Amino acid sequence: MDAVPRASILSMPSDSQQPLPGGSPDMGNPAGPEGSPPALSLRGLVLPLVLGFGVLAIIAWFTWDDGALTKFIHAVNPWIMGGAAAMTVMRVVFGGWRISFISRHSLGFRAGIRCQLMWDFASNISPSLVGGAPLTAYYIARESKVTSMETKASRKGPVAIGDASAVMSYVMLLDQVWFALSVPLILVASVWMDVIPPAAGRLGLWTAMIYFVGLMGYAGMFAYATLFRPELLRRIAGGLFRLPFLRRYRGGVLDEMELFAARASVLRKQKSDFFLRGILLTGGTWLARYGLAVFVIWSFVPDVDTLLLIMRSIAMTISSLVMPTPGGAGGIEGLYALFFGDLLPEAALMVPSLLTWRILGYYIFLVFGVTISTRHLQRTTPKP
Repeated sequence: MDAVPRASILSMPSDSQQPLPGGSPDMGNPAGPEGSPPALSLRGLVLPLVLGFGVLAIIAWFTWDDGALTKFIHAVNPWIMGGAAAMTVMRVVFGGWRISFISRHSLGFRAGIRCQLMWDFASNISPSLVGGAPLTAYYIARESKVTSMETKASRKGPVAIGDASAVMSYVMLLDQVWFALSVPLILVASVWMDVIPPAAGRLGLWTAMIYFVGLMGYAGMFAYATLFRPELLRRIAGGLFRLPFLRRYRGGVLDEMELFAARASVLRKQKSDFFLRGILLTGGTWLARYGLAVFVIWSFVPDVDTLLLIMRSIAMTISSLVMPTPGGAGGIEGLYALFFGDLLPEAALMVPSLLTWRILGYYIFLVFGVTISTRHLQRTTPKP
């Protein structure tokens, strides 16, 4: 096999060639192109299904009646429900386009789509607080290597794990920027409308407001530190990991912060249009996420207060980011019932609409993820 030049992501410096914590020159955390992927297990796939369907069953116990499904089917406008399906497609297309763009097209558009589907899959079987970025970085590195070897035509060659991590770092930075832009919208809208449902009570209202302000502050600090003062993150991490129960991880974390600072210095050198296009592509992915619930509910509640529905969808989506369960399973079903329950004409329609929303925004990505993972293993496993 002819040697293929290594990809250069974001004009990355040579940190992608240096040994990352816990790995060889081609094996960063959590895995390198030749290493083992981040741990996946059947439990990680089954647990969110059990949690999600368990909460769904509880909601059904209190709201279901024998004619609920028939009422829902008769009430649905198929054209508007088609818009909900379009939101799922839009989410993947913009996400894949974003990954391809940030990689400087070392990953083609179709490869970016596959990486986005894998990221959604990994996020749905990982706690929301952890996310699926480690597995996605591994997949990007392995998939790009296999693709370049199969085509023998890539000018840029396979993506090293350090470069893949840089891509995911920047994607997550863009997400943080988008959160910081979304939260003020929620806070302003809350002055004129019940963005936080009255059912949450005064305690729920103030808890949500504190959370939103805290998230905005964190997102702003993360973006500022990444683009202007990466040493600030090193100081915070260094202080935090001096705690007795975290001290043993301090060396690895500080090493990772050094690599993060190197990537941040590369980001600061990018032209303004690079950031602008990245933010616009990120906006496309998140508008699609927000729009999914809007179209699902609008399809069978035509006279719904659309602006309130949009604001609640944004608030619910951002609230789900702190769910400790894989993909937010269990908790996010409860959030749907809380945020949209009083907008439905009758409680019996709750479960059919919730199940439709979860199929289009969650379960479908489990199917795609298993399919892509299986195909990836077939392509990368040496033949006997």
